[in-house]
Amino acid sequence: MGTIYLFLAEGFEEVEALSVVDIVRRAGLSIKTVSVTGQETVTSSHGVNIKADMLFDAEAICQDAEMLVLPGGLPGATNLAAHEGLRKVLLGFCAAGRPLAAICAAPMVYGQLGLLKGKNATCYPGFEKYMEGAHATGAMVEQDGNFITGKGPGAAFDFGFAIVTKLAGKAKADEVKAGMLLA
Repeated sequence: MGTIYLFLAEGFEEVEALSVVDIVRRAGLSIKTVSVTGQETVTSSHGVNIKADMLFDAEAICQDAEMLVLPGGLPGATNLAAHEGLRKVLLGFCAAGRPLAAICAAPMVYGQLGLLKGKNATCYPGFEKYMEGAHATGAMVEQDGNFITGKGPGAAFDFGFAIVTKLAGKAKADEVKAGMLLA
């Protein structure tokens, strides 16, 4: 199995990023945080500085990526949407039928690229207008084909467990939940 890459831009929502990293690592899966800022340290929407595992490198990411994940937060999601290199990687990943996930405001990145057309998806209330062609369900977590989307910070754990379920199976997700006293 390859590596899951979670992208950090200035203004990311730390709960949505770090809870996913935590849950995925508890499941024994490989996940790396990637700064798209050109700097190792990225500041969250609430002023928390996080040191990313690596700087954005499209070639390295495409070589072993299992899934790409976008946390929300503002202006984090709009900063992700503005990163041309990331946009190219996302388009290629989708064209290859590989799994993509985004939570909160970040599903707008996929929506603005036209990747959610005809898909059930969810996002932070008010961002539905950016999910071009998607059916906005309002669910806490939505999975349709190779896309997993989450509604916001309160959905971060369920979003993380959906990623584990997709890549390692429900039994592994249930095991991690039990270990976290959530089952």
